[in-house]
Amino acid sequence: MEHTGLSTAVERHVVPGDVVHLGLGHSRWTAAARELVRQWWGRDPGFTLVMLSLSSLGALFFRGGLVRKVITAYSGDSFPTYTPNPIFQQAYASGVIEVEHWSILTYVQRLEAAARGLPAMTTGSLRGSSMAANADYAEIESPFGPVGLLAPLTPDVALVHGVVADHAGNVAFNPPLLEGVWGALAARRGAIVTVERVVDDLSPWAERVLLPAHRVLAIVEAPFGAHPGGVFARGLPTDGYGEDVEFWVGARDAGRGDFDAWAKTWCLDITTHDEYLARVGRERLEWLRARTDPLSWQADADACPIDEDAPVTPWERAATWGARELVDRIDATGAHAVLAGAGVANLAAWVGVDTARTRGHATELTAELGLWGYHPTPADPYIFNQRSFPAASRLSDASNILGQVIGGQGNTVIGCLGAAQVDRHGNINSTLVPGGPFLVGSGGANDVATRANECVIVTLARPDRLLDQVGFVTSPGDRVQAVVTDVGILRRRDGDLRLAAVGAGSEPLAERVRHAAAGCGWDVAVERVVAELAPPTRAEVTALRRYDPRGLFLGR
Repeated sequence: MEHTGLSTAVERHVVPGDVVHLGLGHSRWTAAARELVRQWWGRDPGFTLVMLSLSSLGALFFRGGLVRKVITAYSGDSFPTYTPNPIFQQAYASGVIEVEHWSILTYVQRLEAAARGLPAMTTGSLRGSSMAANADYAEIESPFGPVGLLAPLTPDVALVHGVVADHAGNVAFNPPLLEGVWGALAARRGAIVTVERVVDDLSPWAERVLLPAHRVLAIVEAPFGAHPGGVFARGLPTDGYGEDVEFWVGARDAGRGDFDAWAKTWCLDITTHDEYLARVGRERLEWLRARTDPLSWQADADACPIDEDAPVTPWERAATWGARELVDRIDATGAHAVLAGAGVANLAAWVGVDTARTRGHATELTAELGLWGYHPTPADPYIFNQRSFPAASRLSDASNILGQVIGGQGNTVIGCLGAAQVDRHGNINSTLVPGGPFLVGSGGANDVATRANECVIVTLARPDRLLDQVGFVTSPGDRVQAVVTDVGILRRRDGDLRLAAVGAGSEPLAERVRHAAAGCGWDVAVERVVAELAPPTRAEVTALRRYDPRGLFLGR
């Protein structure tokens, strides 16, 4: 293990043809990744990139010609909303870059298998999805019943950002950790680690040391080394900082414009980490430090007050009815938790759980990042908002949430998911349209859909969203109870979705039923008795807008 600068660490320890793992916890980037791009841009090193969520900055590897293959669970933008990224779409459609699609949990489990030196890892995910055709997944009959098996995934080298390291090279991390450090432990040669600070002695924080020195190739002290990601540093001897959302949005926008010019400004023309921080600016960095204050949301709320008089949008109708549906399902099941997918489904879950708790339920919110019992802050609809970390009941990782909380002994969990497309059987497609565009990938949706006790989907009723049959099954529909839309609710019975409820209105019920049925891409069956859904109340809509006052997900 050596202490060195970014340039030297990357130059010495990454070689052409490597399988490069970029580790993601709640800090979703590392300065070492930026340096890797700078050194190899345009040189065709033929890397395989192992990166759980590419987000907007993953496009640097694509545009720079660094990678020939990607192994991932999500290929899209995350800010300001979850959307397809045109650079990824073009690369996959042209075949220039090969992609393997996995769910969050199976991606992590493959790294864990390699780190543990095991020939395979068992999983409860993927069965019934199109990803079950992946060559590194198999279903077998064992003496104990049918088992899904995952092959190990072994990177050559890992790039990771920790919080603090000691001079020996031991590295401390803070939860929530998403994929944890399995990739660094699995890497053949080891990990290049950037940290906020190097200290003499980590023994007072030994329980946070997850990566031992002998698995570390190089330690680089790089304050703000996760930027534009944030660092939750509570309890460790350094200061944290919040996510730089505006920077992420800038990268996202560049992907729809002159991305190469953006890359030149923020990567290629910068030779040291100090230069990078100077370009970000001291004032901006100090502001990001202040974003770790759990009450900093108040300034955001003041800057964008709720417009209580704006007309109700289609997404707000769907979210309101979705929240009510969740309350009903919590009443029926006594669910311990609701795991929310990203976007409008997330907002519906937040409001639904808030409502259920006022009725005496102890239902918690949970998220695959490693959050249990978290309380979202107003004026920020992002599901992994770091200001919600300090008040969470428990912080862990995806292996715990998706691999044990969801589907584990003694747990009743409802999944609330969004969907680009849903078919008449409840199957979800968020990956690709055959012959059409690439979408984003599974994320944790497959793990939730295959393991939760039941699922509620929140989407819009459009024939291009509600299909007779999806062309790619990201998540099987076996556990889907209801699909809540902006015009009504479809409930699954005997394997098929049926129209069970429509919005109340002045038109005859039959006309409203016909209108709702027209939003389906198949001849949907209609229940004999169709319920009528009361319009969203002012209080319900305000509750949603309190989280998303700018209408990023809810629309305007």
